[in-house]
Amino acid sequence: MDKKILTIQDLSCVGQCSLTVALPILSAYGLEACVLPTAVLSNHTMFKTWSYLDLTPEVDNIYSNWKQNGFKFNAFLLGYLGKANLMDAAERAFDEFSAEGSLIVIDPVFADNGKLYGGFDAEYVKAMAHLIRRADIILPNLTEACFLTGIEYRTEYDKGYVEEVLAALSELTGAVAVVTGVELGGKIGEAINCGGKISYVMGEKLPVSKHGTGDIFASVFTAEYLAGKPLEEAADRASVFVQDCLRATPAEHFYGVVFEKILAARSKK
Repeated sequence: MDKKILTIQDLSCVGQCSLTVALPILSAYGLEACVLPTAVLSNHTMFKTWSYLDLTPEVDNIYSNWKQNGFKFNAFLLGYLGKANLMDAAERAFDEFSAEGSLIVIDPVFADNGKLYGGFDAEYVKAMAHLIRRADIILPNLTEACFLTGIEYRTEYDKGYVEEVLAALSELTGAVAVVTGVELGGKIGEAINCGGKISYVMGEKLPVSKHGTGDIFASVFTAEYLAGKPLEEAADRASVFVQDCLRATPAEHFYGVVFEKILAARSKK
């Protein structure tokens, strides 16, 4: 049976992130990608100006029709939500539209480099800490993991510190934790805690950072995992995909990465 996945996040009409990343990637992996757009933006917020249309008022109507049509989803991928009340909507989706054995993957998306993104506060973090208790797998970056657990964020650290964060996440939620953006020994990658078993997937640290790479990682990871890859392999494949995207993106392309070329090349193999 083909797998149907619901991804809940915003739609930026221009800019390679969120739904414009998730939809093509999940679809290219053979998944039926369904969406619950939380908002429509003219373009993402790395540009000088943008418009924002909140779609929260439409959620009840969408859910009502989904129930009447009997829709169920085999998996959920949550990205940028933006508002705490959408976490209630996400939990309703889990409760009302989960097929048997459905997988819930949550990428918290609210902070990086030791700071909250604009528009987020401690109440949002608290609400997210509650929501991830419903997840099977969470994909926080190191900053988000620190905010969720109350551990002080550091720019210099060792494995002991990383594993302290992983242990705190384990106390917070029973979900498998895949913490991204971990830098150790001159490399960058993911630290994984699966039921107390700690593993690392590390790769080359490229001298560039671009918008939307976290969304790409989450989409590829989820697709690979649903295809039957083990956690470490799914994380490694997602990391390599992101690295290939970064290498293929010219410096003047400031607002994202040209993932489309990498995805097209992969589909031909």
